[in-house]
Amino acid sequence: MAEDLVIRVTAMPTDLNPYGGVFGGWLMSQLALGAGSLASRQGKGKAVVVLATDFTFPGTMAVGDELSIFAEIIAQGRTSLTVAARGEGRERHGEKLTEVAKGQFKFVLLDENGLPRALNGAD
Repeated sequence: MAEDLVIRVTAMPTDLNPYGGVFGGWLMSQLALGAGSLASRQGKGKAVVVLATDFTFPGTMAVGDELSIFAEIIAQGRTSLTVAARGEGRERHGEKLTEVAKGQFKFVLLDENGLPRALNGAD
């Protein structure tokens, strides 16, 4: 499966850390939202994060820069999906792109009673 663009958002002043850069926690939450969107769509229902790993922040962003989140399913279990997500920043007044964050998320699919359920087509 190829990467999907799942979120595009602009970094705002409330997204900054005390040093004036975009807060890593905000980037992590955007990765999680994007990964969750893909997991819910692929799993055709509720998907909750049970593990988040391998975060890196290779670049930086400033207020006004645009963040694009790309996600890809990299593993499937009977009731779970593992999604790799990465964030790419685009400068506000130009076209320069910088990879700013990436990580992996494992989701468990839940039924209407909050219990794990099989992925459609899984045994």
